[in-house]
Formats: sequence, structure tokens, C-alpha cells
Amino acid sequence: MSKFLNTTAINYHLEELIKSASERLILISPYLKLNSRIKELLEDKDRMKIDIRVVYGKSELQPEEISWLNNLSFVRTSFCQNLHAKCYLNEKSAIITSLNLYEFSQINNNEMGILVERDEDEAVYRDTYEECQRIIRISDEVKMSIEKVAAQTEESVEADTQKLTTSKLAKQHKLKTSELIEKLDGLEYLESSGDGFKLTTKAIEVGAEQKYSKRFGSYFLWPKSLNLNV
Repeated sequence: MSKFLNTTAINYHLEELIKSASERLILISPYLKLNSRIKELLEDKDRMKIDIRVVYGKSELQPEEISWLNNLSFVRTSFCQNLHAKCYLNEKSAIITSLNLYEFSQINNNEMGILVERDEDEAVYRDTYEECQRIIRISDEVKMSIEKVAAQTEESVEADTQKLTTSKLAKQHKLKTSELIEKLDGLEYLESSGDGFKLTTKAIEVGAEQKYSKRFGSYFLWPKSLNLNV
């Protein structure tokens, strides 16, 4: 029988699912920003040479996330446009849930899901596995390199040298990207939207833009002269 999970139970069983993987691990989540505990578990599975597939589809990956993924030899990462499903699966069990692999969601949101055990619900597990494989097949595999993402996200910047990506603007102000995002949120240039952010009317009025890359999702461009001391 499938088992209902609340937020606490999802986080517990997600860790157990990763820890118990011995053959394969599939992680499907529109938003991707891993907490330190999940990273530790995935690093351990990478050392064990477990085949790990990560599929995401919504937000621009931060450079530190890309750098971390790039150091894992047995993790393949794919981008799936219009992805909304959240599913985590190994060779024995699957979690179908509302929870994104996003540390904000894991701490702050009210989530729910179900745990499916292969030995108890073989048909449901098989259908879940096959749908995960279909999502992987329609996804574009991404080589996790900061240089490649930078080239992709700066296509529009080349046409307008007065605008910078979030990471470039952070570098200009000698801030971490996460620190800049927090500051932009505080200045009401950004507002929370689901598990990510969107531009406010105030940001648009000063010239900020939201762009979309087919392979890497949405990202923001900011005026180079944006005042952060307002």
C-alpha cells in the first residue's frame, strides 16, 4: 500500500531513498537548490558510482550549484521545459510529491506526497518509473559548466552592454549571488513567486528584464548602474 507523507515525512523518506539507492537514483524537480544534507548524500552515492539522473526545469542555476554538480562524475543533469512534476525514485521505492528539491521549500512550505514501495505496489512503481524515463528522454542533457551557462545566459547582454545577469551584478558589487538576491528582495526589486522570484513593477520601471533560455530556464538582466543603496 502507498503511504501518505507530510512535510516532515517527505524530507525523512527522501533522505532514506537517496541513502538506500544501490543501482539508480532519479530526482525530478522543477526548482533545484540543494541543501547541504542532500549534497552530502549525493556525494556519497557518487563515490559509490551510482547512476544518478537529475531533471530540473524552472529557475536559473546559481554558479555555486553548477560548480558543485560539475564535480560529480556519475550525476547527469537534464533540463526539461514546462516541467512541473516532482518525483524521487530509486530501484526500490518512489516518492511522488509537491516538494521541490529546493532548500526554501524543505524548510518553509507545507507539502504532501505519497511513498510507493516496489515490493508492495509494483504496478504503481512501474508506471512511475516509466513516466520518469519518459521525462528524461524528452529532456535536454546539460553539461554542467559555469562557462557554458555564462555563454548561454549572456546572449542578450552582448546586445545590451548596459545590463548584467544577477551573478555579474553581484560580482560588480562584491557580493555573493545569494546576498544580492536577498538585497534585491529587500529593496522590492524582487518578490517571491512559488519557489523562486519574479521582478516587481519597481524593477521593471528601472529597466530590469526577465529573459528565458531554452536550456537553462529563466534569468534576470539588471541595469549596470542599478542603485542598491536606495
